[in-house]
Amino acid sequence: MRSRRAQRLAGLACLVVLAAGVVASLRYLAVDFGGLFEAESRHRMVRFVAEFFPPDVSPAFLRQVGLASLQTLAVSLLGTAMAAVVGGLLALPAAGRVGLPAKWLARSLLNGLRSVPELVWASLMVLAAGLGPFAGTLALAVHTTGVLGRLFAESLENATPVPEAALRDLGAGPVARFVYGTLPLVAPQCLGYVLYRWEMNIRMATILGFVGAGGLGQMLYVELSLFQQAQAATVLAAMTLLVLADDALSGWARRGLSAQPL
Repeated sequence: MRSRRAQRLAGLACLVVLAAGVVASLRYLAVDFGGLFEAESRHRMVRFVAEFFPPDVSPAFLRQVGLASLQTLAVSLLGTAMAAVVGGLLALPAAGRVGLPAKWLARSLLNGLRSVPELVWASLMVLAAGLGPFAGTLALAVHTTGVLGRLFAESLENATPVPEAALRDLGAGPVARFVYGTLPLVAPQCLGYVLYRWEMNIRMATILGFVGAGGLGQMLYVELSLFQQAQAATVLAAMTLLVLADDALSGWARRGLSAQPL
């Protein structure tokens, strides 16, 4: 009874602290929600949205949008593939399979890679590699390596050691024990992680263009900078279709992996 009452009091205290934080944030930032619903604000928003219609569907511009969409897709795919390879290699020491010092170093590296947002990595890569999709690819690969490496390491740590123990009793070496004992158990889950991150990286690849990393994001930034809302509407529609298609594809692939494990 006391334990349950203590849990309720702790939960209530957390809610009070959270509510106080929200109220303090609103006061500190001086957020004026009422201004959004004033007549002048509504008129400006309606006029701004109306400028996006009708979208530009001229063949020449659609061709540019199509090429930018392929570039965005290629950036996300290549960045995710590079991260899956490097993250998989770092996951082995991060899971403690080559000693505690290597585990600490690998985890520290993975934490550092994923703690820096993709936009910051993209800004750094643009300075190092110049404007274009290569900078976006490197930015996605670096950040996603930290994310996938940590997820892969946790999957390895949570895998049951029984298959490896059985293979060790049969005289199998460490590589054979890992390949035939643990890898088949974690491979479907790790592939699911890769597909999910690819889905997220497509969205992020469209944003990285705002810092000069190519693709649809860079095209949208240019069109908005020139106040060409009709062209920007077409780019936004292409972004939406690309994300929807990727959602459907990656969801189908993850369902297939979960229904038929390796």
